[in-house]
Amino acid sequence: MMENTLKKRIYVLIPAYNEEESLPLVLAVIPKVWVREVIVCDNGSTDRTVEAARLNGATVVSAPQRGYGSACLAGIRYLQSLPSSEQPEIVVFLDGDYSDYPEDLPNVVGPILNDGKDMVIGSRMLGLLEPGAMTPPQRFGNWLAPALIHWLYGYRFTDLGPFRAIRWECLLTLNMQDPNYGWTVEMQVRAVQHGLDCAEVPVRYRKRAGGKSKVSGTVKGVILAGWKIITTIFILHFKSVGSKSVTNKPVTNKPVTNKPVTNKPVTSSPIHKT
Repeated sequence: MMENTLKKRIYVLIPAYNEEESLPLVLAVIPKVWVREVIVCDNGSTDRTVEAARLNGATVVSAPQRGYGSACLAGIRYLQSLPSSEQPEIVVFLDGDYSDYPEDLPNVVGPILNDGKDMVIGSRMLGLLEPGAMTPPQRFGNWLAPALIHWLYGYRFTDLGPFRAIRWECLLTLNMQDPNYGWTVEMQVRAVQHGLDCAEVPVRYRKRAGGKSKVSGTVKGVILAGWKIITTIFILHFKSVGSKSVTNKPVTNKPVTNKPVTNKPVTSSPIHKT
């Protein structure tokens, strides 16, 4: 698998806002042999996030328009600006707060490299979740959104986790647009609508290393994020119904198993379609 990986162009996008404490920890443990370039998409930080990124070998892209999705979109525009021969084959999205385990990257990209998957979600629900790493409102929202996707489309996701990988050409096909809280759920809904072959793998998740969460750290953030996620699902659904753009591509239906994550590749769990 390693020999195959070295031939792939894997790029990591990290949206970041005021993550000077945690970002160096993230960048230090990304498996460098797997990755061509790490891009930190700075979302107008007022601390030393940009300096920390550069000191630790990352490329910095400026995304002054606030919003998680805006930062990710700035990273995508940077990748599009590269010569075609240097553009990615796989893009990995990873948060800069050190709540994810970057060491799990080989597991996340594994189903794309080995099983021909188009997109892989790192599922915190299937992996090892540190107590207190997700608040009760986060847990509820993380249950509700996949339930709505299953109700509307028949596809079962277990998580909206930020740690994910997707083929570059598939990412461009999705035509991502959401500038803030709806980014992750938009990607998953659009993936279903376009018939991408998706899978989930268990990943580990812990409390952030420093700073304050822009979503779960405030009541306002939780309410706005929850409302945006729900409305995004329904807006995309009604648009797809109006344009008849949903592709019903079958996905292999195998049981999802709960497995601890190691640095060795793990078997992915295909998304269920019922």
